Amino acid sequence: MPFKKLALCSALLFALGGAVPAFAAAVVLPDFTQLVEEQGKAVVNIRTVQTVRQVVREVPEGMQNDPFAEFFRRFAPPQLKEYRTGGLGSGFVLSQDGYVLTNAHVVAEADEMIVTLKDKREFKAKLVGSDARTDVALLKINAANLPVVKLGDTEKLKVGEWVLAIGSPFGFDSTVTSGIVSAKGRQLPDESYVPFIQTDAAINPGNSGGPLFNMAGEVVGINSQIYSRSGGFMGISFAIPIDVAVDVANQLKKDGKVSRSRIGVSIQEFSRELAASFGLKEPQGALIASVEKGGPADLAGMRAGDVVQKVNGQNIVASSDLPRLMASIKPGSKVDMQVWRNRAVVRVNVVTTALQDEDPRTAERAYHGNQADTNPMNATGLSVQVLPPQLAQRLGIKFGLQVRQVAGPAEKAGIMVGDVIVGVAGNDLVSAKQLQDALAATPKGQSVAMRLLRQDESIFVALVPEKKVR
Repeated sequence: MPFKKLALCSALLFALGGAVPAFAAAVVLPDFTQLVEEQGKAVVNIRTVQTVRQVVREVPEGMQNDPFAEFFRRFAPPQLKEYRTGGLGSGFVLSQDGYVLTNAHVVAEADEMIVTLKDKREFKAKLVGSDARTDVALLKINAANLPVVKLGDTEKLKVGEWVLAIGSPFGFDSTVTSGIVSAKGRQLPDESYVPFIQTDAAINPGNSGGPLFNMAGEVVGINSQIYSRSGGFMGISFAIPIDVAVDVANQLKKDGKVSRSRIGVSIQEFSRELAASFGLKEPQGALIASVEKGGPADLAGMRAGDVVQKVNGQNIVASSDLPRLMASIKPGSKVDMQVWRNRAVVRVNVVTTALQDEDPRTAERAYHGNQADTNPMNATGLSVQVLPPQLAQRLGIKFGLQVRQVAGPAEKAGIMVGDVIVGVAGNDLVSAKQLQDALAATPKGQSVAMRLLRQDESIFVALVPEKKVR
């Protein structure tokens, strides 16, 4: 990749009595022009369309300021309103036959996805699969002989290295921004499976899903998130390492889903004080806070207080390394662990099991009744999404499903948009699957009791599905 050199006048420096530092003999600034010309052709704009349905109680026209307006807001017959909304994002072409990589949140819940190439050709895209845990989605368009990106090696990426982003911030397609790698292996709150690349390249809404290039013109990451207090760029951006994204894409292409391992433990941050109390010089490893009874780790003899130092010979530096490494292992695998216990090294063999998509932080966010007739939600008219952990904590609950849309039986039962489902059939709700199973087990014509939180009040409703769903 060519560079432009800005020579310094060493003679002047000598005349002033100063020596010329070796690094100051020539200041090298990157020239991105060739990179953009060659690789920009494979970057695409992604436009999405989503149909949103919402139940409203309307005040008659001209009565908004009438004393009876509040009466209509509370007691007018509910009406189902439908409108279409759009979203924008970026992506890039992985293969000449039309596979496109982007963020899962760019295409989440989209009814229609339009991919626009650099030459302005547009294609309707099909969703091959998406993985909310890593925020990666794979699309397919019906095209051939497409320009493709070159893939780089994230392991070789260095902090301080120049990087370049191409995407469509705020809909301005083919926008180029640059910066450096600020850090590697960043763990973000509620994101346990991605060692993010932090950069200071300008990333804004619409850049999501676009590629992050190194100076060799290779994609090293997918621009995914920004840290911002204003909603715009503030100098801190995060990208998904390309090796993580490609592994997910390959699984989505092959199986339509991603398989990960778990061992049934919870972990916590490992401080220097805790390390000293366990007889360790450095706070390195994953500290096991608890072990799930009957889980793989329990069956292998692991216990709370164990410090996992290695997995299959690979060092565990921080507690966050353990779930990421386990997620990369095929379920059912036998893994060799080096554990620090009672001030000595112990070897433990654990047979992993499959990780289920029940983590409210990273599992599929929304559960709808509009995909297949066998979906239990179809018989209820409900559309819900997992309540963010911060909001759940604020409400004093461990898990909840917030109602996004209601129709049919859900509307008849008095369920409203914004309600939070916290219990079903007399039990506290712990997962979306629990609700689906309870609905599936309800005989035709019978009701299932659901407990809701509405404006800080707990209420029960009786929901009668329209038909037997399984």
